[in-house]
Amino acid sequence: ADPGDALASAGGIDALDALPEYAKVGTSSLRRQAQLRHLRPDLIIEPVRGNVETRLRKLDDGDFHAIILAAAGLKRLGLGERITGRLTYDECLPAVGQGAIGIECRRDREEVRAAIQAVEHEGTRRCVDAERSFAATLKASCESPVAAHGEIRDGELYLRGVVASPDGSELMRRDIRGAQSDGGRLGNDLGRQMLADGAGALLEKHQTES
Repeated sequence: ADPGDALASAGGIDALDALPEYAKVGTSSLRRQAQLRHLRPDLIIEPVRGNVETRLRKLDDGDFHAIILAAAGLKRLGLGERITGRLTYDECLPAVGQGAIGIECRRDREEVRAAIQAVEHEGTRRCVDAERSFAATLKASCESPVAAHGEIRDGELYLRGVVASPDGSELMRRDIRGAQSDGGRLGNDLGRQMLADGAGALLEKHQTES
């Protein structure tokens, strides 16, 4: 499904740059917080807890000018009409695997593996493999200021990655492309490239502050 981040706002604000100065924005994702602070250091970004309906209620109650949520989650809950705007990938790169549905099974259950193979979307699998390999190379978790997005373009796999300092003051953005079948290698190569360029120091800041 849609892997991007969505803006739900009071008053129908439809873009990040349309938010007023010092607007209060809710998101509990460090990945989103870091990227938003890098673009708009004036914003007041605060955590917003609870399920999606609870978060939207806090927006409606006037606690925030806007909140940021996964577009796929809103649409799957039948709440797509609450999306007032979208964050571009240049503004906020998605989380690893965002929008994808994963099904797990035991390695030794070949009949189950064969059954679920019938519903696998090969392009999504290759992109998510690249994203996960990137995160694994960085030793990043879902709580790290790390983002990645893979997509199939012109027959190739195009992978973008972001690593940021928790406060967003420093942000590193890189990309790589290659054969669709090489998703794992591409993710590993991009991760290694970013580590060589100093991504490790940014991630250490997160670990220190945590």
